[in-house]
This record gives sequence, structure tokens and C-alpha cells, in this order.
Amino acid sequence: MLTLGRPNKFALFSLNRDFGHHAVCQSVTVPARLPSSAQQSTPDKFKNHSKQFIEAAIKSNSMSVKKKIDINGEHNYAISGKNIIVRSDRQKMSAQDLSELAEKAKAVLNETEKGINIVEIEDTEKLQPKYEVKTLRQAFADSKDEEETFRMSRARALATWNARTKYCCQCGTELTDAEELTAKVCKTCNRSIFPQIEPCMIVLVNKGDKILLARHAQRNTVFYSCLAGFIEAGESAEHAVAREIEEEVGIKVKNIKYRGSQSWPFPDQLMLAFTAEYESGEIKKQEDEIADAQWFDRSDLPTTPNPGSIAYKLIHQEI
Repeated sequence: MLTLGRPNKFALFSLNRDFGHHAVCQSVTVPARLPSSAQQSTPDKFKNHSKQFIEAAIKSNSMSVKKKIDINGEHNYAISGKNIIVRSDRQKMSAQDLSELAEKAKAVLNETEKGINIVEIEDTEKLQPKYEVKTLRQAFADSKDEEETFRMSRARALATWNARTKYCCQCGTELTDAEELTAKVCKTCNRSIFPQIEPCMIVLVNKGDKILLARHAQRNTVFYSCLAGFIEAGESAEHAVAREIEEEVGIKVKNIKYRGSQSWPFPDQLMLAFTAEYESGEIKKQEDEIADAQWFDRSDLPTTPNPGSIAYKLIHQEI
């Protein structure tokens, strides 16, 4: 549930820099630079909050607003792009840690019912020595707890969604935060906008003892991986598997089988993993997408993705 300024709900407090330096609190938009008379008349509910919240003053240019972190939150995450900030001593991040990091944050979120606190940080250059930065991919690989992986993925996904979702796509009205749902609301159109996911397929094709791996032409060009692509409107995941394989390498497959899934919040993918068997055709790569595609023996693989991704699990038969 997503709301502003309500300690018992999902609370989101963000510096809306795109809104002309305004700080949003509940359904009221308060200019960051208030005249002294206005400051004195600020409602008490914006001054006095429960003791269970730590207040952190966040400064951006000449503006300063109060951000709140639920001190009782068990699960605390500092996100910076595709990275996560962790404690150097490998201890769990605490709410107090996040209150310190919040001084550098551009957004602070908390989801009380899940015990999750999130801060989003742009500049990690001057972190205290007790913190270090690691990639989320590495954090996924290190995690032995599916629920912890879920919470890290959610932290990244919600931080990205919050940063990107500012205005109604139909009328351009500035969005506000829903009080009862994890959503934003356009009061002009009476629409609710929820965090989105982009369904994708990823597939490992087998041909006897060999597997098909490809190197992408535009991204992740240093390693070979499984074929993957977005599921298009109107098609099933299995249809997308067959289509993507034929489009990218020109072969037909059979016996498409679902193997598992992984949230991949970069920014908002849900990866659906499959295996398939070669049926017919010769490799003919799609030049603008695929730099190289070959059949490889499992005992002699090229450089492949590191642990932490579902591609790694497919290639190494972990699912």
C-alpha cells in the first residue's frame, strides 16, 4: 500500500525535483522555500510524528525537507542505480544506517507492512568506510534466501518506478500517491498507475550434447548467454520463445519447457526461463542483435554470465 505521511501504510517521501523544487507530503504540495510566516503556520501533523520514526534532513541545492525511516523496519536497503550499498562488516543494514545514508538520498521509501525501508542514492563517492558498494547481481548471487532476494528486487524496482513515474500519461497531471494501494493516482483522470513489470523470456536450446549460446551485438558483449527477448502483446511466453529464436538465429525448436523465473529489476523485467530442443535449420544470426551464435559443448564453454542470474542457472543446469 502506497501513501504519503501515514506511518501505518506504505509511505513514500520524495524530493520531486522535476516539480519545480517542491516537497510532497500527503496530498498537500508544500513549496521547498517557504516564507517565514508560512513556516510558522505549518500544520502540527507535519511537525510531530511518532517516536518510531527517525528524522533525517535531506538537502538538495537550497532546499531541505524532513524524511522519515521506520526505525522498526527489519529490512533496510540503500539502492544506487544497479548497485546496492551494504555494510563492510557483512552485518545487516539497520534503520539507523539508512538514516545516516539518507543525508545523501534523493528519495526515501518505507513499506511498513513488509518491514522494508529504502533509500535511493545517486552519489556513492564519499561513503563512510563502514559501507561498500556491490552490484545487485552479486547480491543476488550471495543471497541464499529467496525472500531476501525478493526484497532487494522490490527495493530496486520501487525506487526506479518512483523516479520515473511523475505525470499522468493521458493528461499530464502531476501524480499523487494512493492511500490504500502501492500506486500513484491521477486526480484529473481518476486513474491508478501501478508499478509495472515487463515480461521476458530467456531460453537455453539443446542439440544433443551441445547448447546454443550467443553474444549480443549491443550489450553484454563480453560473454555468451542464452537467447532472450520481450514477450509481445497478444502472444504466450512459449510463442515468444519460438519467435525470438527464429528471429535471432534462424532455427526452429520443439519441446519448449518452462523452468523457472526471476525478477530482473533493470529496470522492471520478469524473466521467464525455458529450455527447448533443436528441431531444424541452420544458424543465421540477426546482424543488428547478435554478434555471434554457436553450439557449445558443456565441457568447453566460453565466458558466460556470472552467478546471480537465471541465465547462469540455465547454462549450469541448476534449474
